[in-house]
Amino acid sequence: MPESNAELIERFYEAFQRVDAEAMAACYAPDVQFSDPVFGVLRGREASDMWRMLLARAEAFSLHYSDIAAIGQTASARCVATYRFSQTGRMVTNRIDSRFTIRDGLIFEHHDTFSLYRWSCQALGFKGLLLGWTPFMRNKIHEQARKGLASFRKQVKS
Repeated sequence: MPESNAELIERFYEAFQRVDAEAMAACYAPDVQFSDPVFGVLRGREASDMWRMLLARAEAFSLHYSDIAAIGQTASARCVATYRFSQTGRMVTNRIDSRFTIRDGLIFEHHDTFSLYRWSCQALGFKGLLLGWTPFMRNKIHEQARKGLASFRKQVKS
């Protein structure tokens, strides 16, 4: 019997807790669309590679999830990810609301929302506090994240 959509989301977050990017990727449809305030929109393998990169770099990582709900082909959840941001060594506690669309038993769309300003204050310190709310800093964060992902993907292909 196929698992319920809530069980699929539970499996995704259990893999996240175990720092198992491959098990997370197995929950995604091949043409998944992911979005969040840091990376913007990622499609297909690019989304799975983001998890591979983030979890390969994870230090002092913990994740707690809650409020998984599924109605029809949609689901939602909340999680709190705590980790050391590799670029600055600063600890971050990120409170994330997630929405999912499920197709054929796999996650087809995954949208994470969180306060980029709150994240930047924690991850970047004083610079984030002063500039984290500005479009310039938001664009810089996005650009740096995408550049890091592109570099990771090149290394993995080599």
